Amino acid sequence: MSVKRRRSATPEDALAELGPLAAIERQVIECQRCPRLRAYCAQVAREKRKAFRDQTYWGRPVPAFGDPAARLLIVGLAPAAHGGNRTGRMFSGDSSGDWLYEALHAQGFANQPTSIGPGDGLALEDCLISAAARCAPPDNKPTREELASCRPYLAAEVQRLKRVRVVLALGGIAHEGWLKASGFWERLSPRRRPAFRHGGETHLPGGPVLLSSYHPSRQNTNTGRLTRPMWHAIFARAKELLGSSRG
Repeated sequence: MSVKRRRSATPEDALAELGPLAAIERQVIECQRCPRLRAYCAQVAREKRKAFRDQTYWGRPVPAFGDPAARLLIVGLAPAAHGGNRTGRMFSGDSSGDWLYEALHAQGFANQPTSIGPGDGLALEDCLISAAARCAPPDNKPTREELASCRPYLAAEVQRLKRVRVVLALGGIAHEGWLKASGFWERLSPRRRPAFRHGGETHLPGGPVLLSSYHPSRQNTNTGRLTRPMWHAIFARAKELLGSSRG
């Protein structure tokens, strides 16, 4: 499948490319469910980081990004304060995004290996990126209540992404968040629920394959807990699984 996409100047412009998902993502952008997170994102957008002081921060909940016909769904934790909260696009403008789009490009899911922000020409094919939380949380730690408040958006996306065959969860919170949003948390007994581990692979009954990886945060990449060979192997496996799936 080859899909041509126009360049998007803003996250709102990109919604047109998401088709049936666009209504969900508009609700995401306007969401006010978590006062602590909304206040933090607005504060970061006002104060800014010195390196980005001349830029206008997005400062709102961040919508999903990618191909609405995707067979690969990637679920992250939450936007970074000076990454997605600044650019308005998932995994854009920070080191985690550098790792992610480099790997996606290597496996043919992205047309370029870098992601600066909307308008940079980046397009995804057969892949969509979402998150367990849509607002940047202080210290990258949303509360369980905030995750629960945000989960209906991911659940709604899961229902509309009919072609997904592989889900890649980046980190334990994303792993648990997708299991709950998809309904597998309730459908599976505690003993049968797949535990998070890097490189974990679970063929869910009547559902997609769930892959799990450490998140490409600096905490993991700078310490060697996650290396580039480990990281790229996950995406090669996702590609291999899609190659062997039907439809």
